[in-house]
Amino acid sequence: MLISLGLPVSGAWATPASLGRIAKLAEELGYHGLWAFQRLLVGADQELAPVYQSVLDPMVALSYTAACTSRIRLGVAVINLPYVSPAYLAKQAASLDVVSGGRHDLGLGTGWSEPEFVATGSDPNPRGRRTEEYLAALRTLWNDPEASFDGEFYTVPPSRFAPPPVQAGGPPVLLGGTADAALRRAGRIAAGWVSSSQARLADVERGVQVVRRAAEESGRDPDEMRIVVRGWVKAGVRDDSLPLSGDAEQIRAGASRYAEAGVTELFYDLNWDPLITGADADPSVALERAAAIITDLAPADFAT
Repeated sequence: MLISLGLPVSGAWATPASLGRIAKLAEELGYHGLWAFQRLLVGADQELAPVYQSVLDPMVALSYTAACTSRIRLGVAVINLPYVSPAYLAKQAASLDVVSGGRHDLGLGTGWSEPEFVATGSDPNPRGRRTEEYLAALRTLWNDPEASFDGEFYTVPPSRFAPPPVQAGGPPVLLGGTADAALRRAGRIAAGWVSSSQARLADVERGVQVVRRAAEESGRDPDEMRIVVRGWVKAGVRDDSLPLSGDAEQIRAGASRYAEAGVTELFYDLNWDPLITGADADPSVALERAAAIITDLAPADFAT
């Protein structure tokens, strides 16, 4: 199982200084990738967790990070596809792949926040058909000399798209979702599945099986399915409901449980730590806390 890291995109530590330092430190320590997430806005009457109150745009944060690094992969988990046309996201993702030298991983979801649907004039439904069309449109733009797509929801007129992504076929696309239909879709048409931020270990174990089975039933190799999981880290305090809590040894033991469940990549995410991202947190103190935790959890010390 690969060990990656959540990028500083939420709250107090989401600063240029943190992005640069954490990205360089993660690369030096041997982390596999850096992952961002998307949150556009919070409705005035919407009660969301503190982590969602102030969030950098993921593609901008990843592009900044690309300039600070040379090897580490750069992923987003996830972009909500109803918010933006496939042509626009194809351009963003291809450009990020180009400027990073082919290091981009693109996670896609259908969203859940009603104020964001209203603000973007979007509709996630029907989720399944919309997602399949979106991926088809992305792939023709990235791969065909003359891209063209005519679907129920999306249209790409005969067009030339340049520059193309560096990675053959385009950035790997992973799909989010928790419903069985979404899990099976990830196994059928995507490079893999990226779990919800709310997923418990039991949810992940079940999701892995559904995704792999769907891949096999579709004639694909289930062993090639990527299973990417965001792991909330609660450093310093043990909470038996959170596998990644306690001291470094306890957190690594919790990570091993994800590996046993079939996860192929786990990223430690400190964006959910109020001492790092909270509104009252001092950015410089938050950065030092994060750097210490990241160093203690360096993947060189991890064994499945």
